[in-house]
Amino acid sequence: MRLRRPVALRLTAGIGALALAGTAGVALSMTTASAAVTGTATGYASQNGGTTGGKGGATVKATTGTQIHAALCNRASASTPVIIEVEGTINHANTSKVSGSSCNTAAGVIELKQISNVSIVGVGSGAVFDQLGIHIRESSNIIIQNVTIQNVKKSGSPTSNGGDAIGMESNVRNVWVDHADLKASGGESDGYDGLFDMKDNTQYVTLSYSTLRNSGRGGLIGSSETELSNGNITFHHNLYENIDSRTPLLRGGTAHMYNNYYVSLNESGINSRAGARAKVDNNYFKNSKDVLGTFYTDAAGYWQVSGNIFDNVTWSAPSSENKPAGPNPVSNTTVSIPYAFSLDAASCVPAVVGQTAGANKGMKVSDGNCSPQTPTPTPTDPTPTPTDPTPTDPTPTPTDPSGTNLSIGAGSDGSSKASGSSYGYVRDGDLNTSWSPSGTTGSVSIKWGSATAVSKINIREASSATGRIKSWRVLNGDTGAVLTSGSGAGAISFPKTSLKKVTFEITSASATPQVAEFETYAQ
Repeated sequence: MRLRRPVALRLTAGIGALALAGTAGVALSMTTASAAVTGTATGYASQNGGTTGGKGGATVKATTGTQIHAALCNRASASTPVIIEVEGTINHANTSKVSGSSCNTAAGVIELKQISNVSIVGVGSGAVFDQLGIHIRESSNIIIQNVTIQNVKKSGSPTSNGGDAIGMESNVRNVWVDHADLKASGGESDGYDGLFDMKDNTQYVTLSYSTLRNSGRGGLIGSSETELSNGNITFHHNLYENIDSRTPLLRGGTAHMYNNYYVSLNESGINSRAGARAKVDNNYFKNSKDVLGTFYTDAAGYWQVSGNIFDNVTWSAPSSENKPAGPNPVSNTTVSIPYAFSLDAASCVPAVVGQTAGANKGMKVSDGNCSPQTPTPTPTDPTPTPTDPTPTDPTPTPTDPSGTNLSIGAGSDGSSKASGSSYGYVRDGDLNTSWSPSGTTGSVSIKWGSATAVSKINIREASSATGRIKSWRVLNGDTGAVLTSGSGAGAISFPKTSLKKVTFEITSASATPQVAEFETYAQ
């Protein structure tokens, strides 16, 4: 299949999306940042055990990139929680590599590699990462809040992070980026790449209350039509302004976009392709072109639309590699969302986003009724438990186990499968796909290449098949031993067992079961 070459950025003079907030009668409040993470993770970042960053860890202040790296390297381990409060300008001149057993850093970029449980929070007069990107690789439980990242280049001088303001790759889990300003000063021909990119098995990410401006590319989810291991991404209450394309480009997986304000998307907007599913709720699109569809490929994607406003949006004619959703967008799939969320009316989105989105704006959020509120800073625990370095909700519900879902990236097999289902669907993080046995009973397994400690599983039925599973057994797939048995889907606990394979065996059901996710947890 042929991909269209990137378009050149057209900087648009006189655009002032935030000025709309003033015309709508909403006052902008400019206050200094909170000294701790404010609020709690929303969207998909609230799933898979949640995203708490450095909650419970030490608070370290940093005014240089080298000090940020030192805060990571001075921890007892790569998973020891830490909150890094950043103030001032972080740039190439003050960002060096720091070495240690709890970090893997590099010069010329903020490197969050092979680590977990970290919060980076802008405080005081603000934190500006100038021409310096943030790279997240093989890491989990990361929060980035109240920062500005600007003019990161992949060509020219200086270069950083492949030209991405924030880039995530290689088995990344649970990242929440909130109240950030991400901006460039041109397109690819000017040396810039994406503002918010995810690839190579990145899952459970939320971008909220942020601005993305003046770039040829907003961001991508998946680096090619065959790299489909990413998904479960939420974008809400963000401003996209003067972006050529990719708001985002979504290849495979599921993404949820709600209450965003898109203005001056010059070539295309939400590009769902290669089987991707986008749920697009109550957004406001203004002065833009081809804001939703499948573009520059013949690998179709899908969308579910509801409550959006299209204000002066133009649509191109359909072709073999250009399938816009408009001029009258309608849904061509359904997308189930596993978390609770409140929708502002699309008509008030420009005003709400104008008052809340971006760094150093008072950390305000919407209450779901078009009224911005100031949330309470999340309290920190001065004495983290040494045996549980990953902070979690102290009272997780039975259907929301804490920790990392070990099934993502694992293997799977089973006794039988119905036509159209797949064993792999129980470990893809997508509630819209499922495995079914060929009848009303059968088994499905999660497996690893080496022994893995598991003490809890979570069986999530497809929304259309809730309650079908009656009785079941959980087996040690290595030995055949019964670890536990019971009835009904949901969270299931048993003594921690080190094994290479765990099997969920359905012994009775009211109708053909549909297991959307077979999650596994160490504790």
